[in-house]
Amino acid sequence: MDFTAVILAAGEGTRMKSNTPKVLHKVCGIPMLGHVVSAARGAGAKRIVVVVGRGSDEVKRAFEGEEVEFVLQAEQKGTGHALKQAQEAVKGEAAILVLYGDMPLVKSETLRAMADFHWKNGATATVMTARVKDPTGYGRIIRKGLEVLAIREEKDATPEEKAIDEINSGIYFFQAEKVFDALNQVNNNNKQGEYYLTDVIEILNAGKEKVLAYEVQDPDEVQGVNDRFQLSVAQAIMQRRIIHRLMAQGVTFLSPETCVVDAGVKIGRDTVIYPGVFLEGDTWIGEGCTIIGTSRIIDSRIGNGVEITMCHIQESVVEDGVKIGPFANLRPGSHVMAGAKIGDFVEVKNSRVGEGSKIPHLAYVGDAEIGRRVNIGAGVIFVNYDGFEKHRTVVEDDAFIGCNSNLIAPVTIGAGSYVAAGSTINMDVEKGALAIARERQVNKPEWVEKRRRKREGGDKTDGKQA
Repeated sequence: MDFTAVILAAGEGTRMKSNTPKVLHKVCGIPMLGHVVSAARGAGAKRIVVVVGRGSDEVKRAFEGEEVEFVLQAEQKGTGHALKQAQEAVKGEAAILVLYGDMPLVKSETLRAMADFHWKNGATATVMTARVKDPTGYGRIIRKGLEVLAIREEKDATPEEKAIDEINSGIYFFQAEKVFDALNQVNNNNKQGEYYLTDVIEILNAGKEKVLAYEVQDPDEVQGVNDRFQLSVAQAIMQRRIIHRLMAQGVTFLSPETCVVDAGVKIGRDTVIYPGVFLEGDTWIGEGCTIIGTSRIIDSRIGNGVEITMCHIQESVVEDGVKIGPFANLRPGSHVMAGAKIGDFVEVKNSRVGEGSKIPHLAYVGDAEIGRRVNIGAGVIFVNYDGFEKHRTVVEDDAFIGCNSNLIAPVTIGAGSYVAAGSTINMDVEKGALAIARERQVNKPEWVEKRRRKREGGDKTDGKQA
């Protein structure tokens, strides 16, 4: 059966102490709300409606282009009031799945199983529950068999009820029409003056409706995030899940607890990840690679058989068989083609490095097109900025750039040509030529001794004057 997911994401999030809406705080590189949306979609939700409040415009921008609908809870008057704001948006739907935007650890498989349980048992409402070691602060589930008789908030619980270790997760599956009928009966006669969604359970029970409990086996799934510490706990749990999944697919992590791997990262089999590696954003790593820490790779594509040692790579493409590092920096727009080498203390920015080319050490390559089998010597600088605009340099196949040379863009170095060490090149070099652009060396014999004597004489004169 079809269902719509309604995600409540309008909470103030005051305990986060942040200008960012709580549901946009990231867990493994993805906003918490994004994890919940993905779980609902993976469970089979045909539509997703998000109830937003504080920072609603920012939340909407974060999900621009995705198939997510938004409704506004202008005033935060409780969870029951929040769900009621979605009533018009889900009008005509048979069933709704209610989730919270600050519960990023719930799995799509669990939600799907809960939906199947709900339909199989003909329930009006199904409450996701979990058993925890410390239920303090949670609503306790009072039930008989599968039936939920009540959800008792801690402040209202008796000592016997407080001893119950089964808690309410806040995730529900409802027959849509009946839950909104019950919501119309909920009042705000409580200390907070709010409309609680949990009151719906009592109302449905009073109407002899079937309210069932669906107990999850992993209580981690129902952990919410209300402050920075809970955010770190969710990050650690999600991180373990991601790395364990990758290891099951054939990736080696030598020290998994020291690595950071975002949810969107993909890694091929037989790749070895050393301690202290950060793989972030939309990053893909091929098969048989070696990534040695501390390396950070962001939103990049890395081919097969690549070796990366202590490097920073962002928004770049690295093809098969490339060796990079140590201490290289690939800035956005870099494309290193198969078999090339980027050595220590090399920075590449918005440039293409051709097949088999080498930039072994101590160079800056900015806004360049480098052909195949090119050798860039130590200390070479691609001078790409004139103070107002960036310009490109072209180095054609089989060229050789000597150490400590400056290539002042725009300039083209022809195929098979040589640039002598220490040259400053500001004109094109034709194919197969040798370019020498440096002052002729002049040696002055005994210059040092003469200078020393002159300086010493000057010092004595200054002393007498004093």
